[in-house]
Amino acid sequence: MLPSFSYVTDHTGFCGTIKNSPSDFTVTEIEVPQHLLRDTRAESLQKAPLEQSTPGQQQPHELSAESPGLCAQGCPGAVPSPSEQDTSGAGGDCSASRNKKQREGEPELNPGLGEGHVLDSLLGKPMSERLHQFACGMKDTWDLDRDAGGGAGEFALGPVLDKKSRASLHSAVRQKFPFLVTVTKGNEMIVKGNGDYRELCQLVSEKETSDFFKFLDAKLENSTFSFAPDGDKEHRKVVHHFINRKFGKLLETKSFTVSDVSDQPNMSIMVRFREKGWSRKRSAGSFKEKQDLYTDFSYTGIKDKKAITYQPMVVKKVTPERLKEIGSKMEKKGIRIHNIHSTCQHLRLGQLKGNHFDIVVRDLKHHSHDSSADLKMRISEAMENVETKGFVNYYGPQRFGQGQNVQTDQIGLALLNEKMVKAVKLFFTPEDTDDPVNNAKRYFLQTEDAKGALVMLPEFKVREKMLLRALHRYGVNHEGCTKGWLNIPHSMRIFYVHAYCSKIWNEATSYRLKIYGSKVVEGDLVFSEENDESNFLNDKVHVVTAAEELANKYSINQVVLPMVGHSIKYPSNKVGQWYQERLSKDELQMCKFRVSPLQLNIPGCYRPILKNVQNLSYFFEVNEKAIKIEDSHLNESKISLHISFDLDPSCYATVCLREIMKCDF
Repeated sequence: MLPSFSYVTDHTGFCGTIKNSPSDFTVTEIEVPQHLLRDTRAESLQKAPLEQSTPGQQQPHELSAESPGLCAQGCPGAVPSPSEQDTSGAGGDCSASRNKKQREGEPELNPGLGEGHVLDSLLGKPMSERLHQFACGMKDTWDLDRDAGGGAGEFALGPVLDKKSRASLHSAVRQKFPFLVTVTKGNEMIVKGNGDYRELCQLVSEKETSDFFKFLDAKLENSTFSFAPDGDKEHRKVVHHFINRKFGKLLETKSFTVSDVSDQPNMSIMVRFREKGWSRKRSAGSFKEKQDLYTDFSYTGIKDKKAITYQPMVVKKVTPERLKEIGSKMEKKGIRIHNIHSTCQHLRLGQLKGNHFDIVVRDLKHHSHDSSADLKMRISEAMENVETKGFVNYYGPQRFGQGQNVQTDQIGLALLNEKMVKAVKLFFTPEDTDDPVNNAKRYFLQTEDAKGALVMLPEFKVREKMLLRALHRYGVNHEGCTKGWLNIPHSMRIFYVHAYCSKIWNEATSYRLKIYGSKVVEGDLVFSEENDESNFLNDKVHVVTAAEELANKYSINQVVLPMVGHSIKYPSNKVGQWYQERLSKDELQMCKFRVSPLQLNIPGCYRPILKNVQNLSYFFEVNEKAIKIEDSHLNESKISLHISFDLDPSCYATVCLREIMKCDF
C-alpha cells in the first residue's frame, strides 16, 4: 500500500487480512451535532448566497444509506461542470439575420438588390470596389499557397457609426464573400480572411463550403444544410468533428442515407441549428438526465467501496413517501434506506465530525522475522502504542486507485501539465482482465473509436460514457480531449488533481520524518493558535523559529505540511527545498496550480503529519463466538481480531491499521 513509508511507533506488529467480506469493514459516519450544523449552514449562506432555498421550493429529504458498494470515485453528488467558453468566431455576434422574424434593431436587407448593390449603397462604389479587390487578392493567395493562413491580411472599411448600418454591413459582406469575416474595433469595421472557411475548403468542395457559410450566416429558422454524398466513413467523421469543434454550440450534425447520382444508396451529413433551449451548461446530448442527477444528491464524505457504510444523504425534489416506495428496489441493489425525514438544508463535503470503524482482521499470525510465540502480547503492545502515539496521517490507497495499472495521481499530473490527450489515454488504460469495461477501454485505445467504445461500455460507467460522448463529437486531439474533460462534473476532474497533490504530501511527510524524526525544528510549519479564526489560509500556520526549537515550544503533533497549491507557504528548511525539487521532477516548477482550460483552481491546504485514534477497543473471537481470550497463546488459525475506533475526517482506517500491524495491504 505505502511501501517504504514511515512509522511513528516502534513495536513489532503482526500480520492478518482485512476486507475478506464487506461485513468485515463497517464505517459509520459521526454526524456534526444539529446546532453546529445550523451554524455551519448560516456561514455557508453568507459565503455562497446562491445555495439558499427560495420560498415555495420543495424541501430536500434526508436519508441514511447502508451500502457495501458505494464507489469512492463515481458517487452522485458532484456538481456539473460549468459550460466551456464558446470559441467560435464565425459570423461574429453582430450578423444580421434574414429570417422572417427579424431581431430587434437589425433591418432586413432590400430583397430587390443583390449583395453587390447593397455593399455599394452602404460603402459607396469606390470602397465597395476596393473591398472586392481585397477579396480577390485573398482568394488568389489561398489558391497559390495552400498553407496560407486564413486570417492573413486585413482591410479597413473605415468608421461606421450607426449600429443598424454596421449590422447590415456585417451580413452583406459575409453573404457576398463567405470566405471573409468582419469584426468591429471601436466604431471601425475590419475585414479579414475566414480561417474556418479555409480549413473546411480542405475537407469539402469550395462550393459546399461557400453554401455552408451562407447557410450559417442566414440563420433561417428550421433550415438545414446537407453536404454532398460521401461514402468514406472516416472522412465524414473528420467533417463531423470540424463542425462540432467550431460551431458545436450553434449547430448539430447527423449522417443519413441518401441516393447518389447513380441512384445508389450513400451517406450524407446534414447540419441544422440547435433548439433555442439547448445548453451545454446542463447537458451533453442525450445525457441530460444523468448529468442532472448529480445535482440532486448531497453528502458529507466518500466512504470505502468494499465495506458496509452508514451515512446521511440528502436528496432534493423527492418526497419521503416516494423514498419509502422505492426502498425495496434499492435494497436489491445493495442500498438500504432508513430514518427518512424532511430537512431544510443540503449537506456539504467535510461537514462531519469523523467516522467510526468496526473492523475484523482475520488470518492472524506473526511477521516472518518475529520469533516470539506470544501473538497476544504483540497485538496488545501494538494497540497501546498507537493509542498513545498516534499514526502517520498518510492518504490511503483508496485515494490513488489501489491495484490499478494506472493510478489516479498519474492522471492528475497529466492534467496539471495540460497534457489532455495523455490524461485521456491514461484514464482509459484497461486492467489485465477480460470483461466488458476493460474490453471497451482496450478497444478505444487501439482504435480511438469513441462511438464504438460507447456501445461496448455498460450503462453504469458514467464518467467513461460522458468523456467518450465528447470525444466522439470533438475528436481525440488536444482540443477534443479538453472538451471531453469539461464534459464530466468538476468534482470528478478535481479528484484526479487532488490525488496527485496527495501523493506529493505523502512523500513529503516521509522525507520530513526521515531527516528530522519527531523533533520540531526551525522552519517547520505548525497551526497558529493566535490566528485560528482567520479566513486567510497562510494566517493559520506559523513558521517555527530557532528560539522556539531550542525551547521545545511545539510537539510533533502540531506540525503540518502543505498540500501543494497556489496559496500555501512551504517549510523554510530542507523540506521546503524538497518540495521544489520534487515538483521540478514532474515538470511543475512553474505550475500556478490553476488549469484554466479545465476550470480547475487548486489553492492547497495544510494537513497534520500525525493523527490520534480515539475510543480504541478490541477483542478476539473464536469459532464465530465473541469471547475474551485469557490464555497467553492464540491458536492462529481459529482467531479473528475485532477492532473499533474513531477517526477525524479525511483520516484513513487502512493507514491506522498499517501503523498498528506494521504491514501494507
